[in-house]
Amino acid sequence: MGRITLMQEPLGLLVAMIADFASIADVSLKLLICALGAASLGVGFHLKDRWYAPYSSALGWISVGLFLYLQSSHYVEISDPVLVLMTASALPAGIALGVWEVRNWKDAPEALVWFRGCVVWAVIPYYIVYSVPWLNMALVHATAWNTEFMLEFTGLGSYQMGPMMVDLLEGGEIPASEWEGNRWIMAEPLGENGFFVPLEHSDGTLVSVSFILACSGLQSMIVFVGAIVALGSVEWSRKIRALFIAIPTIHVLNVFRNAGIVWLTDNYTEWSILGMGMFEFSHSYAAKFGSLFAMFLMAMALFDLLPELHNNIMRILRPVMKALGIAKAESGST
Repeated sequence: MGRITLMQEPLGLLVAMIADFASIADVSLKLLICALGAASLGVGFHLKDRWYAPYSSALGWISVGLFLYLQSSHYVEISDPVLVLMTASALPAGIALGVWEVRNWKDAPEALVWFRGCVVWAVIPYYIVYSVPWLNMALVHATAWNTEFMLEFTGLGSYQMGPMMVDLLEGGEIPASEWEGNRWIMAEPLGENGFFVPLEHSDGTLVSVSFILACSGLQSMIVFVGAIVALGSVEWSRKIRALFIAIPTIHVLNVFRNAGIVWLTDNYTEWSILGMGMFEFSHSYAAKFGSLFAMFLMAMALFDLLPELHNNIMRILRPVMKALGIAKAESGST
């Protein structure tokens, strides 16, 4: 059922009311909105020559933008300003892209078609991993194991993984071994943490850090997967080389990130700045900006192998740059 509170922002409240009326969880309705957006953009990308492709794409952009926007309240609750900004701006960005699609329906720029495919092939892998509990739990377990191994290997402490747990929607946590849900398809919504693995000291005492799907670095990986796979004019040999560069590098950097957050949180329990504890500062600020900077460097490295990727990104950013007075207006449609 949808969770309705008086303090919800209007769109979130509307979605919760619709979910409540349909007797489904609001998280399920949000996922349906995301699926609608991905399917609509998929039509626009793979059937780009059809007359309805731009209109389908416009619906897709608005749906995906709405889905991301609806996540912003969660990031407000956990005080993550970077993701608050990114998710809150997704809806106006989606509307702007939808307008761009319709204005250029006769001759959509190649970069805009690429961007459709970029989002589609970023959403699909994540949706599959999230929706198949076996895959979800496997990736969470691998993330926790890799972090534990890194901490032990570098001599930063003696840790062990706790049992896989399930955060239930109605509240409470149970071991995954006692969970009676379908292991092949996510047939019921879970709580905020979904499947998670708590980390323990070697003596069994809990560390105040657990691993969830969002800790896996999958979001960063799929951004590059979508951006690379959607390059229709690039041969697959170059795409595969780029993927072999991007995915393992992101994985290794993410392991260092997780290990650093665990070590800092576990060893500086009394540290605080501006009312923030070490976990909040390292997770929501230091690691977030570090990850964004690493992704920027990764993109710069890939531009040499895939100049088409650079061209498409700059073409997508051109309207924003023009609005900010950074770039001159180009002739033709925008």
